[in-house]
Amino acid sequence: MQKRVNEVTMKGTPVTLLGPKITIGDTAPDFTVENSKMEPIKLSDFKGKIRIINSVPSIDTSVCSAQVHRFNVEAAKLKDVVIFSVSVDLPFALNRYCAAEGIDAVKVTSDHKNLDFGLKYGVVIEEKRLLTRAVFVVDKDDKIAYVEYVKETSDEPNYDKVLAAVTALTN
Repeated sequence: MQKRVNEVTMKGTPVTLLGPKITIGDTAPDFTVENSKMEPIKLSDFKGKIRIINSVPSIDTSVCSAQVHRFNVEAAKLKDVVIFSVSVDLPFALNRYCAAEGIDAVKVTSDHKNLDFGLKYGVVIEEKRLLTRAVFVVDKDDKIAYVEYVKETSDEPNYDKVLAAVTALTN
């Protein structure tokens, strides 16, 4: 397993990321996560659509919640774009969160079982068994069109750049 250091910090402390560093132009690895009803969901279930994958440490933190809310608002504006939010929170917590927060346009999913997404996209924080904050845009042909591994996990991603990448793919 590839280990990457000094790319990301958590509250200022460097952490080790497990898995490969995904880059623009790579073929997006397929993965299986669980939705809030504990049903499997795959990236390939939405083949032929533009997909945004929003990786967060936990929906129970203010920054992660803000990020999910922002993408939920954006999802309502985007046509033919599927947005995943992935964390290692349990599906029960995701179900409660979505109901309480009115999250209905983002596919809020859990990678708790096998870390299938996290290990394939290089976002597992070894020291915490959480996912780091990152965003990936996958085009209709399963190619990575945008990548952002957020340098400090307590910071939000650059939403403008994510949305510009999506806009470029829809024009």
